[in-house]
Amino acid sequence: LAGTVPEEERCTVERADASLTYSLFLQRFAFSRPVILRGVTDNSAFRALCTREKLLAAFGARPVRLSTANTYSYHKVDLPFQEYVEQLLKPQDLARLGSDTLYFFGDNNFTEWGPLFQQYVPPTFRIPGTSPAYSFGIGGSGSGVPFHWHGPGYSEVIFGRKRWFLYPPEKTPHFHPNKTTLAWLHHTYPMLPLAERPLECTLRPGEVLYFPDRWWHATLNLDTSVFISTFLG
Repeated sequence: LAGTVPEEERCTVERADASLTYSLFLQRFAFSRPVILRGVTDNSAFRALCTREKLLAAFGARPVRLSTANTYSYHKVDLPFQEYVEQLLKPQDLARLGSDTLYFFGDNNFTEWGPLFQQYVPPTFRIPGTSPAYSFGIGGSGSGVPFHWHGPGYSEVIFGRKRWFLYPPEKTPHFHPNKTTLAWLHHTYPMLPLAERPLECTLRPGEVLYFPDRWWHATLNLDTSVFISTFLG
Protein backbone atom coordinates (compact mmCIF):
# COMPACT_ATOMS: atom_id res chain seq x y z
CA LEU A 1 0.00 0.00 0.00
CA ALA A 2 1.38 3.39 -0.93
CA GLY A 3 2.26 5.56 2.03
CA THR A 4 1.75 9.28 2.53
CA VAL A 5 4.97 9.88 4.50
CA PRO A 6 7.68 11.42 2.32
CA GLU A 7 11.22 10.24 1.83
CA GLU A 8 14.09 12.46 2.95
CA GLU A 9 15.30 15.20 0.61
CA ARG A 10 18.77 13.65 0.46
CA CYS A 11 20.14 10.38 1.79
CA THR A 12 23.06 11.14 4.11
CA VAL A 13 24.06 7.55 4.88
CA GLU A 14 26.96 6.26 2.83
CA ARG A 15 26.24 3.46 0.36
CA ALA A 16 28.40 0.56 -0.77
CA ASP A 17 27.94 -2.32 -3.20
CA ALA A 18 29.11 -5.93 -3.38
CA SER A 19 32.65 -4.79 -4.20
CA LEU A 20 33.12 -3.79 -0.54
CA THR A 21 35.58 -6.20 1.06
CA TYR A 22 35.29 -7.52 4.60
CA SER A 23 38.55 -5.85 5.62
CA LEU A 24 37.35 -2.50 4.29
CA PHE A 25 34.01 -2.96 6.04
CA LEU A 26 35.84 -3.48 9.34
CA GLN A 27 38.09 -0.48 8.74
CA ARG A 28 35.49 2.03 7.57
CA PHE A 29 32.14 1.06 9.06
CA ALA A 30 31.99 -1.76 11.59
CA PHE A 31 32.91 0.36 14.62
CA SER A 32 32.42 3.89 13.36
CA ARG A 33 29.41 4.66 11.13
CA PRO A 34 26.39 3.15 9.36
CA VAL A 35 26.36 2.08 5.74
CA ILE A 36 23.74 0.87 3.27
CA LEU A 37 24.83 -2.23 1.38
CA ARG A 38 23.29 -3.14 -1.96
CA GLY A 39 23.70 -6.36 -3.89
CA VAL A 40 25.28 -8.26 -1.01
CA THR A 41 22.40 -10.73 -0.55
CA ASP A 42 19.75 -12.35 -2.73
CA ASN A 43 16.56 -12.86 -0.75
CA SER A 44 14.14 -13.36 -3.63
CA ALA A 45 13.19 -16.82 -2.30
CA PHE A 46 12.58 -15.41 1.18
CA ARG A 47 10.58 -12.52 -0.30
CA ALA A 48 8.32 -14.97 -2.14
CA LEU A 49 7.41 -16.53 1.23
CA CYS A 50 6.63 -13.15 2.82
CA THR A 51 3.61 -12.10 0.78
CA ARG A 52 0.43 -11.43 2.74
CA GLU A 53 -1.16 -14.59 1.36
CA LYS A 54 1.80 -16.85 2.14
CA LEU A 55 2.29 -15.50 5.66
CA LEU A 56 -1.40 -15.79 6.53
CA ALA A 57 -1.53 -19.33 5.19
CA ALA A 58 1.50 -20.38 7.21
CA PHE A 59 1.06 -18.39 10.42
CA GLY A 60 -2.46 -16.90 10.45
CA ALA A 61 -3.77 -18.95 13.38
CA ARG A 62 -0.57 -18.78 15.39
CA PRO A 63 -0.14 -16.22 18.16
CA VAL A 64 2.39 -13.43 17.78
CA ARG A 65 3.69 -11.13 20.48
CA LEU A 66 3.15 -7.44 19.83
CA SER A 67 5.11 -4.64 21.49
CA THR A 68 4.17 -1.05 22.06
CA ALA A 69 5.86 1.26 19.55
CA ASN A 70 7.70 3.39 22.09
CA THR A 71 11.35 3.54 23.07
CA TYR A 72 11.21 0.99 25.87
CA SER A 73 8.38 -1.26 24.58
CA TYR A 74 7.35 -2.35 28.06
CA HIS A 75 3.87 -3.58 27.19
CA LYS A 76 3.39 -6.87 25.31
CA VAL A 77 0.20 -8.37 23.88
CA ASP A 78 -0.31 -11.82 22.32
CA LEU A 79 -2.92 -12.34 19.61
CA PRO A 80 -3.32 -14.40 16.42
CA PHE A 81 -1.20 -13.22 13.51
CA GLN A 82 -4.28 -13.01 11.27
CA GLU A 83 -5.99 -10.68 13.73
CA TYR A 84 -2.95 -8.39 13.73
CA VAL A 85 -2.84 -8.29 9.91
CA GLU A 86 -6.57 -7.75 9.42
CA GLN A 87 -7.32 -5.39 12.32
CA LEU A 88 -4.14 -3.62 13.44
CA LEU A 89 -1.98 -3.39 10.32
CA LYS A 90 -3.17 0.10 9.41
CA PRO A 91 -1.60 3.53 8.81
CA GLN A 92 -0.32 5.17 11.99
CA ASP A 93 -2.60 7.76 13.58
CA LEU A 94 -0.50 10.91 14.07
CA ALA A 95 -2.27 11.71 17.34
CA ARG A 96 -1.84 8.24 18.85
CA LEU A 97 1.01 7.73 21.30
CA GLY A 98 3.61 5.08 20.61
CA SER A 99 2.89 3.68 24.07
CA ASP A 100 -0.70 3.05 22.87
CA THR A 101 0.28 1.57 19.48
CA LEU A 102 0.86 -2.18 19.05
CA TYR A 103 3.51 -3.23 16.56
CA PHE A 104 4.82 -6.61 15.38
CA PHE A 105 8.61 -6.60 15.49
CA GLY A 106 10.89 -9.06 17.23
CA ASP A 107 9.72 -11.40 20.00
CA ASN A 108 9.45 -14.08 17.32
CA ASN A 109 8.78 -17.69 18.25
CA PHE A 110 11.82 -19.28 16.61
CA THR A 111 10.33 -22.77 16.78
CA GLU A 112 7.25 -21.75 14.79
CA TRP A 113 8.93 -19.19 12.52
CA GLY A 114 12.18 -21.13 12.14
CA PRO A 115 11.33 -22.71 8.75
CA LEU A 116 10.76 -19.22 7.32
CA PHE A 117 13.95 -17.78 8.82
CA GLN A 118 15.96 -20.67 7.38
CA GLN A 119 15.22 -19.23 3.93
CA TYR A 120 16.69 -15.83 4.81
CA VAL A 121 20.19 -15.01 3.57
CA PRO A 122 21.87 -12.57 5.99
CA PRO A 123 24.84 -10.37 5.11
CA THR A 124 28.07 -12.31 5.41
CA PHE A 125 30.06 -9.63 7.24
CA ARG A 126 30.29 -10.31 10.96
CA ILE A 127 31.63 -8.35 13.90
CA PRO A 128 34.30 -10.43 15.67
CA GLY A 129 33.01 -12.02 18.86
CA THR A 130 29.31 -11.72 17.99
CA SER A 131 26.64 -14.15 16.83
CA PRO A 132 23.50 -13.30 14.81
CA ALA A 133 19.87 -13.28 16.00
CA TYR A 134 16.89 -12.46 13.77
CA SER A 135 14.04 -10.06 14.46
CA PHE A 136 11.16 -10.17 11.94
CA GLY A 137 8.37 -7.65 11.69
CA ILE A 138 5.51 -6.12 9.74
CA GLY A 139 4.23 -2.56 10.13
CA GLY A 140 1.71 -0.25 8.52
CA SER A 141 2.45 3.05 6.82
CA GLY A 142 3.65 5.62 9.34
CA SER A 143 4.48 3.02 11.98
CA GLY A 144 7.92 2.54 13.46
CA VAL A 145 9.95 2.78 16.64
CA PRO A 146 11.23 6.04 18.17
CA PHE A 147 14.87 6.61 19.07
CA HIS A 148 16.64 3.86 20.97
CA TRP A 149 19.98 2.08 20.85
CA HIS A 150 21.43 -1.40 21.30
CA GLY A 151 24.22 -3.50 19.86
CA PRO A 152 25.29 -3.57 16.20
CA GLY A 153 23.24 -5.18 13.47
CA TYR A 154 21.69 -5.17 10.03
CA SER A 155 18.20 -4.33 8.82
CA GLU A 156 16.72 -5.38 5.49
CA VAL A 157 13.37 -4.39 3.97
CA ILE A 158 11.61 -7.26 2.20
CA PHE A 159 8.54 -5.31 1.07
CA GLY A 160 7.87 -1.57 1.31
CA ARG A 161 10.21 1.23 2.35
CA LYS A 162 11.62 2.12 5.75
CA ARG A 163 13.05 5.53 6.57
CA TRP A 164 15.89 5.59 9.10
CA PHE A 165 17.20 8.36 11.35
CA LEU A 166 20.56 7.81 13.09
CA TYR A 167 22.77 9.65 15.58
CA PRO A 168 26.20 8.60 16.91
CA PRO A 169 26.33 7.41 20.55
CA GLU A 170 27.63 10.72 21.87
CA LYS A 171 24.79 12.76 20.32
CA THR A 172 21.55 12.07 22.18
CA PRO A 173 18.57 13.08 20.02
CA HIS A 174 15.69 15.29 21.14
CA PHE A 175 12.62 13.06 21.39
CA HIS A 176 9.83 11.89 23.70
CA PRO A 177 10.08 8.13 24.39
CA ASN A 178 6.30 7.60 24.30
CA LYS A 179 5.63 9.52 21.09
CA THR A 180 5.86 7.92 17.66
CA THR A 181 8.53 8.56 15.08
CA LEU A 182 5.77 9.97 12.87
CA ALA A 183 4.91 12.58 15.52
CA TRP A 184 8.63 13.38 15.96
CA LEU A 185 8.99 13.86 12.19
CA HIS A 186 6.05 16.27 12.10
CA HIS A 187 6.70 18.24 15.28
CA THR A 188 10.40 18.07 16.20
CA TYR A 189 12.34 17.37 13.02
CA PRO A 190 11.33 20.60 11.20
CA MET A 191 12.63 22.67 14.13
CA LEU A 192 16.09 21.08 14.18
CA PRO A 193 19.00 23.20 12.92
CA LEU A 194 20.78 21.52 10.03
CA ALA A 195 23.77 20.75 12.26
CA GLU A 196 21.51 18.84 14.66
CA ARG A 197 19.72 16.72 12.10
CA PRO A 198 20.41 12.98 12.05
CA LEU A 199 21.92 10.88 9.34
CA GLU A 200 18.94 9.63 7.38
CA CYS A 201 18.00 7.49 4.43
CA THR A 202 15.14 5.39 3.09
CA LEU A 203 15.79 1.67 2.80
CA ARG A 204 14.22 -0.24 -0.09
CA PRO A 205 13.99 -3.95 -0.93
CA GLY A 206 17.39 -5.34 -1.86
CA GLU A 207 19.22 -2.92 0.45
CA VAL A 208 20.67 -3.71 3.87
CA LEU A 209 21.50 -1.09 6.49
CA TYR A 210 24.35 -1.76 8.91
CA PHE A 211 24.29 0.21 12.18
CA PRO A 212 27.21 0.13 14.66
CA ASP A 213 27.06 -0.52 18.39
CA ARG A 214 25.14 2.01 20.51
CA TRP A 215 24.09 4.23 17.62
CA TRP A 216 20.77 5.95 18.27
CA HIS A 217 18.19 5.16 15.61
CA ALA A 218 14.50 5.63 14.88
CA THR A 219 12.52 3.97 12.11
CA LEU A 220 9.48 4.95 10.06
CA ASN A 221 7.71 2.66 7.60
CA LEU A 222 6.71 4.71 4.56
CA ASP A 223 4.52 1.89 3.25
CA THR A 224 3.07 -1.27 4.71
CA SER A 225 6.43 -2.98 5.17
CA VAL A 226 7.90 -6.41 5.88
CA PHE A 227 11.40 -6.33 7.34
CA ILE A 228 13.99 -8.39 9.15
CA SER A 229 16.92 -7.39 11.33
CA THR A 230 20.03 -9.37 12.17
CA PHE A 231 21.28 -8.36 15.61
CA LEU A 232 24.93 -9.08 16.32
CA GLY A 233 25.26 -9.80 20.01
